[in-house]
Amino acid sequence: MTSHFPESSLNRAPMSPRTLFNTVMTVVAFICGLLALLPLLAVLSYVLIQGFSSLSLDVFTQLPPAPLRKGGGFGNAILGTLLMVGIASLISIPFGVIAAIYLTEFSSAKIARTVRFATNVLSGVPSIIAGVFAYGVVVLTLVKLNLGSYSALGGGFALAILMLPIIVKTTDEALQLVSQDLRQASVGLGATNFQTVTQVVLPAALPAIVTGSTLAIARAAGETAPLLFTALFSTFWPDGLFKPTASLAVLVYNFAISPFANWKSLAWAASLILVLMVLITSIIARWATRQKAS
Repeated sequence: MTSHFPESSLNRAPMSPRTLFNTVMTVVAFICGLLALLPLLAVLSYVLIQGFSSLSLDVFTQLPPAPLRKGGGFGNAILGTLLMVGIASLISIPFGVIAAIYLTEFSSAKIARTVRFATNVLSGVPSIIAGVFAYGVVVLTLVKLNLGSYSALGGGFALAILMLPIIVKTTDEALQLVSQDLRQASVGLGATNFQTVTQVVLPAALPAIVTGSTLAIARAAGETAPLLFTALFSTFWPDGLFKPTASLAVLVYNFAISPFANWKSLAWAASLILVLMVLITSIIARWATRQKAS
């Protein structure tokens, strides 16, 4: 039986213009993907190589050493970072989530547009500006009240300013993604707006809210400029909210530019610990996103 179609019409040319264009764009996209990953891989590998050799149990349990003295660590900076990030989380997460709930569920369209625009502007404000603002609001106020000056409280307040717009934006977007059918079904069953939000909408959006909060924490943990204006630094263990407090980011800044080899070695180790902390929070955010998808 003979075919009614010519053989050339059944076999597509292997290098037609469309095939060639598709192949070229695939290769270009692959190269761009590698180039996008290259800076991340370069930073991670360099920090890992430089910092891993300086890691030991002492860096977690001891205080920074004197110049030219071997040993020592930065346990106080780890605790100080956790303390200030914890203060920032206690301030920013409740306010950010509640603000996003109001924008999505209760506010008018005009108010929501205005607040969202202000949130976008705040997210673009340089971190050093947040530090100067916190210095004027917290540090100078503590000085006037004779309660201290530079402190963990001031550092936590500055970090909260940086975390707030991230939490508001991510929570707002998460709440908007919740299906309107769930809201209507809840109201149809006799639930009030408050009950609908707290018992239906929030549980549905919780994984995305956790994701936004962990990403905000990851950003706050690596900030340096705001802490220079608010928490400053200390070579002692944190012993109060109203005293200068060490942090990993400021320790890296101070020790990396010093002329002492032992301090530079600790700076690389602190950089590695800081990167690992950010990586862990990012993994938590990724896990929360996967939980939502499942």
